[in-house]
Amino acid sequence: MTYSPPPGGWHDPSAAGPQSSPPVDPTMPMAGNPIPTQPTSADPYAPADPYAAPGYAPPGNPYAAPGYPPAGDPYAAAGYPPAAYPGYAPPSSKTNTLAIVALVLSLVGFTSCITAPIGAIMGHVARKQIRQTGEQGEGMAKAAIIVGWILTALLVLLIIFYVVMIIIAINSDSSSTY
Repeated sequence: MTYSPPPGGWHDPSAAGPQSSPPVDPTMPMAGNPIPTQPTSADPYAPADPYAAPGYAPPGNPYAAPGYPPAGDPYAAAGYPPAAYPGYAPPSSKTNTLAIVALVLSLVGFTSCITAPIGAIMGHVARKQIRQTGEQGEGMAKAAIIVGWILTALLVLLIIFYVVMIIIAINSDSSSTY
């Protein structure tokens, strides 16, 4: 069975041999139109006026909004507002406090067994609140539920083990004769 290319002059780009045309350069203008440049307020690399008085700054654009782009920043892109908090991430939404408390109580359940079921129940309440309010903390609430119920199950198994051992000890002690 031999392969023949589909009709329409299609050429496999991975095939050896001369290509039909060079690849298109995305930075080149299309159909002779020049690439538009982004407007700038001033050229930061323009030579200084040798006849200007020392300490004299030429007047800025009287129609520009104050601080737009920030004065003195030669790298600020014209047409874009200055960053609200440069160097900082935008403020994120609030984390549900009940999810944090639930996770802490579930983890404290490793040492004090009574807080694990409380943390698990609070985790369920926190998930409901998160769904209603859209806050952060879904993962913490889920972790509180999982850890809380696992520790509660282990606590119940430990109590059952102790009760069975006590019953075995009582039965074996009462069967002995004097």
